[in-house]
Amino acid sequence: MIFISSKKYVIGIDFGTLSGRAVLVDAITGDELATASLDYPHAVMDSKFLDGSPLPPDFALQHPGDYIEVLCSTVPRILAESGVSPDEIAGIGVDFTTCSPLPVTADGTPLCFLEKFAKNPHAYVKLWKHHAAQKYANLLNETLASLHPSLLPVYGGKISSEWMIPKVWQTLAEAPEVFEAAEYFIESADWVVWQLCGNFVRNACMAGYKAMYVPGVGYPPREVFAALDARLSDLPDTKLGGRIAPIGTKAGGLTEEMANKLGLRAGTAVAVASGDAHVTVPALGIGSEGKLLAIMGTSTCHMILGGAGEPAKIVPGMCGAVEDGIVPGFTGYEAGQSCVGDHFAWFVENLVPASYQQAARAEGISIYEYLARLADALSPGESGIIALDWWNGNRSILVDADLTGLFIGMTLATKPEELYRALVEATAYGTRIIVENFIEHGVPVEEFYAAGGIAEKDPFTMQLYSDVLGMEIKISGSPQAPALGAAIFAAVAGGVYPTVSEASAKMGKLKELTYKPNPEAKAVYDRLYAEYKILHDYFGRGGNDAMKRLKAIAAEAKANKQPF
Repeated sequence: MIFISSKKYVIGIDFGTLSGRAVLVDAITGDELATASLDYPHAVMDSKFLDGSPLPPDFALQHPGDYIEVLCSTVPRILAESGVSPDEIAGIGVDFTTCSPLPVTADGTPLCFLEKFAKNPHAYVKLWKHHAAQKYANLLNETLASLHPSLLPVYGGKISSEWMIPKVWQTLAEAPEVFEAAEYFIESADWVVWQLCGNFVRNACMAGYKAMYVPGVGYPPREVFAALDARLSDLPDTKLGGRIAPIGTKAGGLTEEMANKLGLRAGTAVAVASGDAHVTVPALGIGSEGKLLAIMGTSTCHMILGGAGEPAKIVPGMCGAVEDGIVPGFTGYEAGQSCVGDHFAWFVENLVPASYQQAARAEGISIYEYLARLADALSPGESGIIALDWWNGNRSILVDADLTGLFIGMTLATKPEELYRALVEATAYGTRIIVENFIEHGVPVEEFYAAGGIAEKDPFTMQLYSDVLGMEIKISGSPQAPALGAAIFAAVAGGVYPTVSEASAKMGKLKELTYKPNPEAKAVYDRLYAEYKILHDYFGRGGNDAMKRLKAIAAEAKANKQPF
């Protein structure tokens, strides 16, 4: 007999790239009663370290202490705002941007908390967009192709530098003292759950998508790791060891210490963690195949369920296909783009003239709104410009962090809004590449959904995506969709619902607003997309490796630069 909790409120906490946010949800109605957020005090360390010293190229680090500050700041605030009693909270769930591994001691202490390692960058969280492990990813792919070529297709054909193994190997190669001192390398999501409930539990979602773990099979054979470095030969049994628990289950109960800090009751159910993009699928009530969800923020993740009970399809360039990885009962497929909102921000910070900033302030709107309005006044194709959206490398379908961005078609008459529109169009083309790749390899995409900050706040971009894709786009009903998804898993862990699917059906939501394609715009974008694909393949598939040669020259120049 399944016990159904009499408590009806749950808390979901979403740890993103720049901030963490909590939401308190009525698990019966799905109503969100209170939200709170906190920007990470240390932000993302991608150019300078804590002491102001420069970081090597492509580093992206975070301080795990910021995650505890998010918990201790946001949870008491949503309790106070909602007036809900701690006695009525059935569970708490956590989701995280991933892969973001952290080296810890046997008791879960991050090495960066120890004085000995406080000044060592490798002792901190390597955020998902830490791409300095690319050469280790390349070597790992070569090793797999040589020793076990049948394994690579399972992971989409390439292992990304964003994943766990390349980052662990980088730590071994560049900071062996950190590697040796670490009892475990653990996803930050699992570390937070450990702090909440006192139990060391790895979640099957991230182990599957980011650490090359296959349910029922395990990690790659020992000989693969030994071929990389003899010191890695027992990695799965040692530093990647520990129980791997399925999503939608309970990791443990809230400890007395954390209960006191958060204002909750000790023993409150804590759900096994999951990825931020993955938990968003049930937050929109998606519970069947053929429905692709794009979670659009600093980057974009694309999630889709395969047919229930069907074997996983081999889709080149995907981030993984994991049984029960998104919603139990389905194979979940993941793809993604490494740079979306991040390169809009890059453009605003570096290429927008002061006159535009002043005009936006005069109208009382953000510079993004101002640029979007100017860009929206342009017709598709009017600028004559196409961009490649690789400012932070390519995640899918090329899986190559050494690719870089490109504008083509500029003239002396080119205006900022034309460049901005070209960047937005490039991300839409990149998404269309992913959609067509899924369809080509047997994963149908019949409906398109969107969530995240861009989907919530940027109608210009969403209409443009609809025109490029030629598909209607449905929008998440929650502005905090990942946190709502984490709350759905909390509702299952806390006994409010017996399954994720049942919780999702009750708590997931969509807006009434949808975006429908304009046939005239679609016709022009079909022509522009054809040009994008030529550039995509020319620069991304070896036709011209100029981007990589230029990146290597730049790295050499920086390394040899003498201080004045």
